[in-house]
This record gives sequence, C-alpha cells and structure tokens, in this order.
Amino acid sequence: MNANPPLCRLEDIPDGDAIAARVEAPAGACELILLRQGEQAFAYHNECPHQGRHLDYAPGRFLVRDGRLICAAHGATFAVDSGECIAGPCRGSRLAPAPIEVVDGAVVLR
Repeated sequence: MNANPPLCRLEDIPDGDAIAARVEAPAGACELILLRQGEQAFAYHNECPHQGRHLDYAPGRFLVRDGRLICAAHGATFAVDSGECIAGPCRGSRLAPAPIEVVDGAVVLR
C-alpha cells in the first residue's frame, strides 16, 4: 500500500488534458503537470528544458492536443506518454518525469 497522500483522483484530470499539482517537500515545493490518457496518468515537472520556464499558459492551464503537450512560452512539443521533445527549440531533450501510479482511482507519488 502506498503511504503518500493522493495528488488527485484520476477523474479530476480531464481525459486527454492536464492539471497542475503542487508537491510540498522538505527541500521546497515543486509543481507537477498531471496528464491523462484514458486510464493512464503521467507526471512531469512543470519546467520546460528549453529555458526552464513553466509550460502552462495560465496557472494550471496547459495546451494538450492529440497526445502532445505544448509549451506556451516557445512552442516546444512533448509526447505525453514519454515526455520526449518531438518538435521545437529543445528537440531531443525531455521533460523530467515524476514517479506516479494510480491506486484505486487515486493518483499518488511512488
């Protein structure tokens, strides 16, 4: 059983879209992007590898289309399922993943 508190419920993430989640830690808080494709969830740090800016166009609002996450600042495009940059200024790099799992409908850090 996972002892970490839930970040959200899977149903809180619209299918094919993303939400933000703030994670508190002893070293400081960080913001994650939680993305959903059907019954799968993916999580990445909300930081574009191009210039270290957040990917959201407004707090907690992300551009997600056809399984791709697009950085609002410079248009870098990332595959939702891998975090790999597939187009734009940071092609060949990837988003920093956060280890999550879905347990009884809850999205939790591993």
